[in-house]
Amino acid sequence: MTEKKFEALNVPPDVLEKGGVEILRASVVDGAVSIALRRAFDDPFTWGVLLVDLARHAARVYAMETDFSEEEALAEISAGIQAELDDPSDPGTTQAIN
Repeated sequence: MTEKKFEALNVPPDVLEKGGVEILRASVVDGAVSIALRRAFDDPFTWGVLLVDLARHAARVYAMETDFSEEEALAEISAGIQAELDDPSDPGTTQAIN
């Protein structure tokens, strides 16, 4: 039997120094995304800002690790977001977990 292993990311250095509250954890399980999150903000608009910030960070990682430029990667990420908003592949489910 194969041992199941979870590969967690390290906590960012500024969080270790200053403290904080984790608001999002996303993992890939059997090719699908599994997410845990906290509402965290009073205004849902702030989630839009956070999602764009995540997209920019992801684009920079693609630029560092692949042949994509940051601009090309961000354009692809933006296209994926728009495609999913226009025609969701799987809206998924959300449940409260304490």
